Amino acid sequence: MLKRTLTSLGFALVGLPAIIFGGIFYYLLIMVILAGSAWEYVRLYRAVRYEPSEIVTIGSVLCIVTARFFFPGAAIPLLVLLIFTAMGAHLIAYERGRDQAALDFAVTVAGIVYLGWIGSYLLDLRQLPQGGWWLMIVLPIVWGGDTGAYSIGVAYGKHKMTPRLSPKKSWEGYVAGLITSIAVGAFFSYAFSSLGPQPLGGSITAVQGGFLGLVIGALAPLGDLGESMFKRQGGLKDSSNIFPGHGGFLDRIDSWIWGAALGYFVIRYFIL
Repeated sequence: MLKRTLTSLGFALVGLPAIIFGGIFYYLLIMVILAGSAWEYVRLYRAVRYEPSEIVTIGSVLCIVTARFFFPGAAIPLLVLLIFTAMGAHLIAYERGRDQAALDFAVTVAGIVYLGWIGSYLLDLRQLPQGGWWLMIVLPIVWGGDTGAYSIGVAYGKHKMTPRLSPKKSWEGYVAGLITSIAVGAFFSYAFSSLGPQPLGGSITAVQGGFLGLVIGALAPLGDLGESMFKRQGGLKDSSNIFPGHGGFLDRIDSWIWGAALGYFVIRYFIL
């Protein structure tokens, strides 16, 4: 418990200044998180004898994150080039005797797209006007949903939601997490638009914040289940043990990736 608390404090000491100040500091933080997640992703699949290219997967994630931050107009052509590069790497692997190279290629591309492209919405969300405040609505929605689902699920969960992927998750917990996400979204939106310095004054209402919470609360748990699928496939409990009491990078950001992408599109097309 002490290790978990100290690790959480460390996350806050690094993460909050990065969110607040943005810029290079935030880019470097997300780059490290997504590259670390890519390393864990490769490790999970190698545990079951797949051979995604570590160099191509991690390198591609780093390239995409950098392009999305510094050169967004070049990001799509770069993604295409990186997928072609992955194909080339696995063609060479097949010629060298790797009979499962086609499946390895699919795993590599999935990692590039999921962690590199979709993960980079953590950057895009911060790049929105007043993006630091938007992050401080979206991430609490994700955390609030996780907390609500866990608290009610442990106490009252009787109907298993995904008995194979995550046996402890229940429909009662899911509904509680959804309600919590809506409440957190509505409250933070009201607070940031009506109280104190009003950093988002006029940009979002409590109703819009509740809608944002509804979308994220309904769909972001799939990120957690998706990471559970990766771990079940690899036969591992955690993606790594790099963070004492918290597991690895993927264990921390599984729902963040979904929350950031969903939040970005809801804010961009329904709120701003």
